Amino acid sequence: MKIAVTGAFSYSGKYIAKRLLERGNRVITLTGHPRRPDPFDGRIQAFPLDFEDEGALARALDGVQVLVNTYWIRFDRGSNTQARAVKNTRLLVKAAQRADVKRLIHISITNPSSQTRLEYFRGKAANEEAIVESGIPYAILRPTILFGTEDILINNMAFLVRRFPFFLLPGDGTYRVQPVFVDDVADLATDAVYGRASYVMDAVGPEVFAFRHLVGLIGETVGRTPRVLSVPPWLALRSAQLLGSLMADVLLTPQELEGLMANLLISEHPPRCQTKLSDWLRDHRATIGIRYASELERHYRSE
Repeated sequence: MKIAVTGAFSYSGKYIAKRLLERGNRVITLTGHPRRPDPFDGRIQAFPLDFEDEGALARALDGVQVLVNTYWIRFDRGSNTQARAVKNTRLLVKAAQRADVKRLIHISITNPSSQTRLEYFRGKAANEEAIVESGIPYAILRPTILFGTEDILINNMAFLVRRFPFFLLPGDGTYRVQPVFVDDVADLATDAVYGRASYVMDAVGPEVFAFRHLVGLIGETVGRTPRVLSVPPWLALRSAQLLGSLMADVLLTPQELEGLMANLLISEHPPRCQTKLSDWLRDHRATIGIRYASELERHYRSE
């Protein structure tokens, strides 16, 4: 098949594209980072993810049978906002309709809602609505926090644990998180390409951690035991923002913290992914958190 993957030179899209190539498919990518290093040595043709030109998007999708969409933004930066990302996703879906794409695979998030005041989760719900209303058969996958060798959030928690004698915990830390291995999500997305039915599936790992215990697990794994201090959420957020300014990055956003503390990063459904974060951390204890992973460097300054 001819398959398009948005962001095949980025994180989750790269793992999905790799599997699709291994299965003998022709893969193209739509990318907003045309000068980003190509990990596939020219095997994937790149087209601009140009939301100003729906016609060009449709032409790029000409002959594509399945579109795998990983496009989203973690936080607002300048004109690149989550509200704009919702409009962009609708434009991409319209382009897929014009190009007569036969199936859509869409990466979302657990617990999206049109009723929440959290724009991140509300935007994800709007994107799902656009997919469902398109009339194109679809699979919507809802992961939580991804972990893997190119992870940012879990890696940077380990970075902090390695370097500071204390860890500021927002609130009591009893809120939970259910991380999922990026390779497992890529496997689900690849399998979904070959399906016909439309469905929505939570893509989560087998372990659920109270956030306090996750910090402890990371510390135990890397051989560090920082003192965990429960502080008001606003203070933890302010501290993260100050540290982020020193690192010229964004460590944590208010929406991410609120979503975490509202238990939005867990699923009520049985886990579809089997890789345990605890096992993965043990296997990568020598490298996790050794270097800081910058969101801004990866997505805005890496070109």
